[in-house]
Amino acid sequence: MALRLRQICLVAPALEPAVDAIGAILGLRVCHRDPSVEKYGLVNALFVCGHQFIEVVAPMREGTAAGRFLQRTRGRGGYMAIFDTHDPERRCAHARALGLRVAHVMEAPGFFGIQLHPADCRAAMLEFDRSDGNDDLDGAYWPAGAHWHAGQRLDRVAGVPSIDVQSPDPDGLAAHWARIIDVPLTHGIHGEPWLRFELGAARFVPAPAGPERIEAVHLAVTDVERALVAAQARGCPLEGVDPERGFVLAGVRWVLHAPSASMTTAPPR
Repeated sequence: MALRLRQICLVAPALEPAVDAIGAILGLRVCHRDPSVEKYGLVNALFVCGHQFIEVVAPMREGTAAGRFLQRTRGRGGYMAIFDTHDPERRCAHARALGLRVAHVMEAPGFFGIQLHPADCRAAMLEFDRSDGNDDLDGAYWPAGAHWHAGQRLDRVAGVPSIDVQSPDPDGLAAHWARIIDVPLTHGIHGEPWLRFELGAARFVPAPAGPERIEAVHLAVTDVERALVAAQARGCPLEGVDPERGFVLAGVRWVLHAPSASMTTAPPR
């Protein structure tokens, strides 16, 4: 069964400034806006990154879960890790067998998905989706709309090879996610825990203190220097040193790699 880290959801206090910054820095344009998120008090925008997606949501009223997330995290950390798979029903039963709560079940024509309760997942909400036709990476992906290919710029962004998930106990959190996602736990050359998927990977990194969170999104981009200069021009703070350079936007560090080098961020299979 396919299991791909297909989409990362971030939260921003306001949507359009983040959308404008992503467009200016990465040369991408919005591929989809989903009006159905309004029922959660949100607005959103999705960007294609190779065959994966970055979503940014923003609250448009008081009392939303995303707004509470911003307050609780002081605006730092990724909101959701979303997996594209063929068996969300099995994964739902597996999560419940582990004693985890299912926060939402989502159904639409050609689509079925589940979201697990973020407090049970730790660090971020985990979601498992199936779109009819998702055996092909160029096929349907319902959360990004019917015309997501129009926003694909492989000449600018080749993909999202990995994310960094931060915890005071990275080994414990990695083992917890491995049980939930039902994948083997591996380790990198420095002993750091990793989870590897058919598309994308998660690296677990230590945090001296503070909340568990998705701390960084790694991007394969064709022109790292151009993007960093553009980020500085937009006023986005730069953090990290080679080869972990990146800018901070929508709560996470966007770490930039050349496409040929980006896949080395994950351990061998």
